[in-house]
Formats: sequence, structure tokens, C-alpha cells
Amino acid sequence: MEFELSEEQRMWQQAVHEFCAQEVKPLAAEMDERQEFNAEAVAKMEPLGLLGLNVPEQYGGAGIDAISAAIAIEELGWSDGGTGLSVSAHNGLACAPIALFGTEDQKQRWLPDLAKGAGGLGSLALTEPGGGSDLMGGVKTRAELMNGEWVLDGSKAWITNASVASQIVTLCRTDQNGGSRALSLIVVPTDVAGLHIHPAEKKMGVRASPTHALTFENVHVPEDHLLGTPGDGIYQTLEVLDGGRVSIGALAVGLAQSAAEEGIKYAKERQAFGGPLSQIQAIQWMIADAVTEIEAARLLVYRAAWLKQTGRPFTREASMAKLFATEMAERVCRNAIQILGGYGYSAEYPVERIYRDARLMTIGEGTSEIQRLVIARRVLGIE
Repeated sequence: MEFELSEEQRMWQQAVHEFCAQEVKPLAAEMDERQEFNAEAVAKMEPLGLLGLNVPEQYGGAGIDAISAAIAIEELGWSDGGTGLSVSAHNGLACAPIALFGTEDQKQRWLPDLAKGAGGLGSLALTEPGGGSDLMGGVKTRAELMNGEWVLDGSKAWITNASVASQIVTLCRTDQNGGSRALSLIVVPTDVAGLHIHPAEKKMGVRASPTHALTFENVHVPEDHLLGTPGDGIYQTLEVLDGGRVSIGALAVGLAQSAAEEGIKYAKERQAFGGPLSQIQAIQWMIADAVTEIEAARLLVYRAAWLKQTGRPFTREASMAKLFATEMAERVCRNAIQILGGYGYSAEYPVERIYRDARLMTIGEGTSEIQRLVIARRVLGIE
């Protein structure tokens, strides 16, 4: 059993960390306040490979292993939760289904531009206004095959990256009779007629990551924009979400790491009761709990990523990593604010922003309640 990163992974971690420290973190507060996507920083990510983490090298991607991908998302989360979320969604939710399920022609057509960020990022549209976590029953968006084209009608909600995307992979109902083979994934270009991207949602956190409602009104896309075969959609989506949960777990670890660093720094510098806060046992315990839980979460994320890259089942482990890491991040961020006291509640310090960003992580890509269901059913052998 090996707990050390390889030399290549350490060099990758250092390179991504330095990039994030220089290009992303300094603008995090400004992007949050303006609720603006950090397009300039994202445009600089392509040479490093951050826009093609899940894209094989033959299609212009980084072609890195799953642990290295998790490392990259953790560093992005450390620097800015909003930017990290957009890049995570682009890689894990938009590029991944094309790389996993696309034909050779589809991969050559879409992946090189996505890996370069040419024309924008990628997006995945699953959730609908009345659906939430219920994918099987909640997807009402229809896609009917007519004269060699898919015609889409319906709506989606809470779609990350929609306004900055070139392609939106969309989960549609292609069999109106229902059943487990009723859904399919179809790639929809964002410049197609009839696709309406509504104004960005006003959110509590991750405000540098644009989130939108979508409406499809008689949207026509070619028949060959469907990934796999009709009816594969729910199985494809569940596989994609397994990988996405590893990514969200990594993002949560990065957010918690950043909050813990702020708390430790403040505890060393702040003088109270005749010395630095760091001499007070209650503060020491908060810090001890934080670093212990961060390390535990990181190991859960790396374990799930390792299973993924070795081709083994990892659904349960992905849910465990996401569940623990995201709930851990909220605790660590809460205590970082507590260490800073009134200053922690002020926007002049980053911990309140990090806390707001972390709050989404137990909701997006499967709530904590869904993760507990997935884990329990795997343990109990319930289908």
C-alpha cells in the first residue's frame, strides 16, 4: 500500500498550485462580489491541461490519471470555489460523457475544442424545475427523432456553465412510455435556434460560477448528436456522476484547506488574553479537528480516484468521499469563522466567502441524503 504521490503527481500538484495562487486566488473575492465568471484565468488554463483533465491526449487533452485530476480540482477549490466548480463541471460532467460514450467521430468533433476551451466550456443539463434528485421520474424534457434530427422541448434548472458553454450535454426523455430505457444524452450546441439561456441565478455562494435555467423550444440537432444508443442515458448519467462526486469531494477538500489555513494564520497572529489565540486550547482543538478531517477526506477522495483509474467499481467509494468531504468542509469553514470571530463574518476576510462556497457542496451532484442512500444500498445489497 502506497501513500505517497508519485514524483510526476507532486510536480503536477506544484504546477497547478502555483498557477492557482497567481491567476485565480487573487481575484476570487472580486469575482464573487461581481458575480462574474473569471474568463481571463480560465483562458490561461489550457496550456497547463486544466481544461482537458478527462480528455485523452489523442484528442488534445491532458490524459492524466484520476488522482492527478482530483489534485487539480482540489487546488482550484483552494483558490476559488466558484472557478473550481465551473472547471470541475466542464471536465467531469461535459467532457467526460463524450470521452466515455462518444463515437470516434464525436470525440474528434468535440473534444479537441473543449480541451482548449475554444468557444467556451462544456455543460451538463440534468436537473429540471420539478425534478431535483429524481432523475428517472423528474426528467420531462422530450426529444423526438424526426427526419434525421432530434427535436427537443422542455426546461432545465440549475445548470452550471450554460452561459459560458459551447456545448450542453442534455438528458432527455426519448421514450415517452417510460421505464429504465426512456432517457438519453444528446449534445446540444449553445448557438442552436430555440435554446434559451435565462439570466444567471443570484446565489449564496460559488458566485463566480454561472448557473442558469434553460428552455428548449423546438430545438433541432442532428441525429448523430446522441451519445451511445437511445435509452442509455440514465446509466451513462450515473457513471458520469460517480466521477463527478470524486471531483466535488476534491473541491470540498480544497475549500476546507483554504479555510483552515486562514484560521491557523489568524490564530497565530491575533493577540488576546495575554498571548496569541493559538495558545488557547479551544482554538487548538478546532485546528486539530480541521487538519485531521481534511486529511481523512483527502484520503477518501484519493481512494475513490484510484479505484476509478484502475477500472474497479467505485460508486460506493465516490459517494463516501463526497459525503464526508462536503460535510467536513462545512464544519471546517464554520470553525474558521469562529476562530476569526467578528472578522470571520466580514467580507474583508475570505473565510465567509469560502463558507458560502462550501455550502453548495452537500447539495450539488447528489445531496448528502442521496449519498447516504447510495452507500446504504450498496452495503445492504438493495438494487
